[in-house]
Amino acid sequence: MDVDGSLADLQGPAGNTYDKYGTRNPVARLLVGRFLTAVEESVRELRPASLLDVGCGEGIVTERLARAFPSTRVVGVDVAEPALLEEWGRRRAPNLGFEPGSAYSLPYAEDEFEVVTAFEVLEHLERPHEALAELARVAGRALVLSVPREPWWRATNALSGRYVRALGNTPGHVNHWSRGAFRRFAGGAGEVRRIRSPYPWTVLTVSRGG
Repeated sequence: MDVDGSLADLQGPAGNTYDKYGTRNPVARLLVGRFLTAVEESVRELRPASLLDVGCGEGIVTERLARAFPSTRVVGVDVAEPALLEEWGRRRAPNLGFEPGSAYSLPYAEDEFEVVTAFEVLEHLERPHEALAELARVAGRALVLSVPREPWWRATNALSGRYVRALGNTPGHVNHWSRGAFRRFAGGAGEVRRIRSPYPWTVLTVSRGG
């Protein structure tokens, strides 16, 4: 993504490759449910007054967080792609808003949001270290970050018959982190205070102080 929220540097489709949040597959629903529970628990521990969700895609998780934490100002940011803009228009909550923007150049001041989140975003970015630094810049207290946990993500895809020719790699995934490798990567933005591992993801809480 570039400074105006276009698709440059974003690998793969904007939004979800497939509708994992609406899937009827019982195993997939169980795994996604555990992931969403881990995300909500991570945010609940922080009790933020404001939250910025970077790379929010269709805004499904962003809206879920806004409804779960009605006293928190929640803003979702992603590329200015027409399909995403249309999806944002369907999301409703008094404390929820969406804006086009780039993970590399967010249109906010330093420490403007208490918590900044990025769920399933960093694995798509050609310059993840630059994006992490920008997320940290606008986060006053903490980051909550998630990525697929490798090699289990690709193995699960392959065993499910998805992306077999790519050895289970989801389209657009250019970064591949194990739990330990992602902890070391995220540690460049602060102190990793909490690690959750809802299979097959890694969810980290990174303290920024304050």
